[in-house]
Amino acid sequence: MKISAQDEYGLRVLIRIARYDQEEGLSIAQLCEAEGLSQSYMAKVTRTLRMAGFIESTRGPKGGYILAKAPEGIHINQVLQALGGALFDDSFCNAHTGGLRICTNSVDCSVRSLWRIIQVAIDSVLERVTLEDLLGSENNSDNVLQTILEKSIVLPEGSLKS
Repeated sequence: MKISAQDEYGLRVLIRIARYDQEEGLSIAQLCEAEGLSQSYMAKVTRTLRMAGFIESTRGPKGGYILAKAPEGIHINQVLQALGGALFDDSFCNAHTGGLRICTNSVDCSVRSLWRIIQVAIDSVLERVTLEDLLGSENNSDNVLQTILEKSIVLPEGSLKS
């Protein structure tokens, strides 16, 4: 499994915007300089975040991007869904059929069970993590995330059923 560049930069941009205390927000140029990204790539990331309702643009010569809602109201699972989607969903199997029209394991697949449980576990943690949890230092975030992980270990009843 891989975390995409868009996932990484999207979260970093949200954190940077959330930490910025000026009401006009951060411009694409400022975000590019801070993250070392091209303007076209930053425009793509900010457009995705804006269309998903996480940031909004401010007008004027000093215009930029600000959060559309408070950091505690932005859940990381929703952000990652908007940026790149789930690691596993039911359409995944259709994309891995080999040279056949349907997967030879479409009826009985223990690997699908593995991907499904991994997705449930990831969702269980990420649904509890907000942007606010990521705004502190790395050490502070480690502590907050460890507490969230410990509370997330219990799987919801029936979560393994498709």
